[in-house]
Amino acid sequence: VPDVQIHRLHGMFEAAGWQVITLKWGRRITRLFQQAGGAELQERLESMPNEEYQRMLRAPDAEVADRILVDGASDALRGLVRSLSDRDLAQAIRDLGGHDLDLLVDTYRSIDDTRPTVVFAYTIKGRGLPIEGHPANHSALLTEAQMDAYAASIGVDRSDPWRTFDPDTAAGELCRVTADALRRTPVLHQKPDALPTSLDRNHKAPISTQAVLGRFLVDVKRAAPAAAARVVTCSPDVASSTNLGGWINKTGVWSVEERRDWFDDDAERILKWSEVTSGQHIELGIAEVNLVGLLGELGATWSRWGERLIPIATLYDPFVARALEPWSYGIYSGGQSILVGTPSGVTLAPEGGAHQSITTPSIGLEQPGCVAWEPAFAQDLEWCLLEAMNHVGVPGGTSAYFRLSTRPLDQTISRLPEDDVLRERRRRHVVAGGYRLVDAGPREEVTLVGVGAMMPEVVAAAERLREQGVEAGVVCLTSPDLVYRSYRARGRLEPSASSICDVLFPADRPAPIVTVMDGHPHT
Repeated sequence: VPDVQIHRLHGMFEAAGWQVITLKWGRRITRLFQQAGGAELQERLESMPNEEYQRMLRAPDAEVADRILVDGASDALRGLVRSLSDRDLAQAIRDLGGHDLDLLVDTYRSIDDTRPTVVFAYTIKGRGLPIEGHPANHSALLTEAQMDAYAASIGVDRSDPWRTFDPDTAAGELCRVTADALRRTPVLHQKPDALPTSLDRNHKAPISTQAVLGRFLVDVKRAAPAAAARVVTCSPDVASSTNLGGWINKTGVWSVEERRDWFDDDAERILKWSEVTSGQHIELGIAEVNLVGLLGELGATWSRWGERLIPIATLYDPFVARALEPWSYGIYSGGQSILVGTPSGVTLAPEGGAHQSITTPSIGLEQPGCVAWEPAFAQDLEWCLLEAMNHVGVPGGTSAYFRLSTRPLDQTISRLPEDDVLRERRRRHVVAGGYRLVDAGPREEVTLVGVGAMMPEVVAAAERLREQGVEAGVVCLTSPDLVYRSYRARGRLEPSASSICDVLFPADRPAPIVTVMDGHPHT
């Protein structure tokens, strides 16, 4: 790290109240610094550029003294350097603080426990290897001969790399004791409370999927209180603008301690920001990375406690990309959660172009361990959310990503069946990834496939084609992700329990397909 940068890092942590400790040198060379000429040796090593120091590491042992003793070196420094053998001097200059494990342990034991601490420990990259200190060693590989020589130098056999310590030695005993201390009792997973497959909400009026989300959480609180008690919502300062207000009014905002609500007597206030220890909403600042970090931790609690927790986070959809790496890491680490990106796309209400997102659909498709959803209609979103929640906080569960819109849609376009049997059939198709909205049968000449907020245009196009004598089928996808998995299973590329692809695109109807979505076509 360049010297100017390390000083800047020190200052940043110190300004934030941290204890800053620097371990530049190990104790072996520190003893040399205390001898005659030692102060000059320390000054010489610390004043040389990093590149010069690294080049010295690459030099033969016999050259190290001459590289240290430049013009102007004092007799005391020359005497100290010449008093050491070439090998001892070469090893001494490599004695950096980060490689002195006893020094590190002593440092950890002596820190101020009343505040956070950062230790800057100097190390040599690739220490002890033939490539140590080389500028290109980030991607360098050792040769067979070099690996054999290194194995011999540390007393191991390359043909038996996983050999354990002799249990009768001090090292073997330490490993046994440590393993016993780290061994965890297997977590017994409690059977989670059953989630309903449907709520009794009647979705008739035009509404956006973002608004349905807020209504859905309130309905879950009423219809399935035991399951709702396991829900934790969080957002980066966009709780009200992502329609979590009703939920927050009912559950409160989590706080370490009860805080007085100074606006509880304000008759004009709609959102009740009650901060209590039992609150089920956690509000962060405008920090999406912190949001998904919290989401990953909340989502992993099922594996520690054996009990379900259902974390649901809302953020503006364009900022999914901003938080992508830690979100992915949380999923890889076993964190199961639901991330809601809203509003999405370019079909936005008054918030305008500042919050447009077009690349996020493929992000959801490409994320392992996660199911991407983009329902168009209120009833579809309700069913999909319940399905996603059912797979969160359980062994073998998955995360979910919902892409929602602020565009209100006419709910009659969905042609939701009134008959209970047909309605259940529709629900099963919805949670499998999509359903047939218009089925033209064997006469189908083209299949229009729509996703999310674009469904009104898709249905209108089918009607216009029909007026012109072209029979057009219409497919409404709720999850292109699940349909693609079903398609791959049909080609035997991967296993899948769903045959939804055959339902949506029967093999006996080889009609051209036109896809329409509010996102980038590379999806």
